[in-house]
Amino acid sequence: MDKQDKKHEKRSSDPRSRATRLDTPREVRRSLVRRPAVRQDAFGIFAEQFARFMGTAQFLIYMTLFVAIWLGWNVLAPAGLRWDDYPFIFLTLMLSLQASYAAPLILLAQNRQEVRDRVINEQDRHANVRAHADMEFLAREVASLRMALGEVATRDFLRSELRNLVEELGETEEAHAGEHSPQESS
Repeated sequence: MDKQDKKHEKRSSDPRSRATRLDTPREVRRSLVRRPAVRQDAFGIFAEQFARFMGTAQFLIYMTLFVAIWLGWNVLAPAGLRWDDYPFIFLTLMLSLQASYAAPLILLAQNRQEVRDRVINEQDRHANVRAHADMEFLAREVASLRMALGEVATRDFLRSELRNLVEELGETEEAHAGEHSPQESS
């Protein structure tokens, strides 16, 4: 490592040098009051859990019991103990408030699921591309093996060639035997 690299390494690790570097944006404080820091993951996880719970039979049973108790109390209780008479305006307000918070939480959970699905789809696409490339490679290899096997002698071909050679040797021996026998007799 030369002097220039050591100098650059020292400068980049020094937190005070970040403010003077041209390639690093300056931290600008725009107001005296800081906004609350909300971890997006933590809130997203809460939204997913909330959306999952709202989609269960347990939630429907709890809401049905809540509304039934509310209606029963405000219809059957003595007039002085009722807090929401017949048109049930307060109940309507509470259910509207619950719905107004549930909708964005459900949408947030769906957005997070969409992002996960997109990542999974991208991974699947890459795996499919690799599998396709592997299949093409294997197809080329099989084709080259077939071509090479076309030039290789098979067992049947070797047997037929050996039979032909044995027959030719037999014919040659007979021919040689026929040539030698007249000489012996003469």
